[in-house]
Amino acid sequence: MTKKYGLIGQKLGHSFSKKFFEKKFGELQVDAVYNNYELADIGEVEAVFKQPGLVGLNVTIPYKQAVIPYLHELDDVAKAVGAVNCIYLKNGKTTGYNTDVFGFQQMIKPFLESHHERALILGKGGASRAVEYVLKELGLSVFFVSRNPQNENDFSYNEVNETMIRSCGIIVNTTPVGMFPNIDSAPEIPYEFMTDRNLAVDLIYNPAETLFMKKAKSFGANVINGQTMLHQQAEKSWQIWNS
Repeated sequence: MTKKYGLIGQKLGHSFSKKFFEKKFGELQVDAVYNNYELADIGEVEAVFKQPGLVGLNVTIPYKQAVIPYLHELDDVAKAVGAVNCIYLKNGKTTGYNTDVFGFQQMIKPFLESHHERALILGKGGASRAVEYVLKELGLSVFFVSRNPQNENDFSYNEVNETMIRSCGIIVNTTPVGMFPNIDSAPEIPYEFMTDRNLAVDLIYNPAETLFMKKAKSFGANVINGQTMLHQQAEKSWQIWNS
């Protein structure tokens, strides 16, 4: 039987996963297909799980946390992070994993410097949890910026000031603001306080250089996009599905 893989999310026109895995199937001469499953509601995932021959799924915005109650179990990392972006199906059982952690770790490590002691994460969705997990494991203090700050380390966008930008060497955009086709948008933070001691990371990979990155770079910050993370988390997913 042809093996089935796929991606679940709400709007998947921007996704790179289908092309990536179809190319991999061709290179490895594997009899498999990769489908995009656009779900208006996460409850629809139960019908997706019943697809004959389904082996693995990736999960994207906005279902990385919402999918958890529909799974039989989580691996330790997904449990600690509280978000899932990879599902393995075997013998009717669904297991959730978080390969964003591996992907972000592989991407960020070569760019870390000794003065990167604190990080500012923009957004509080599923991807932000993976980023927080990695940065804390690497010994950084982490603060969040969101529209609805709820905890001690959460701040609203209008609270971000010069002191925060200067003291947080790493600033990570985990929101979809600036993603194609809305390329003229960027998170509203005071970019003018950035310097060459800041590393501005955008998890978006389309476009390759977001407005967030352009603004940060114009004030001297070093910038990277989410392309490496994307490839690394996809390879890790493939490894899990075929372990």
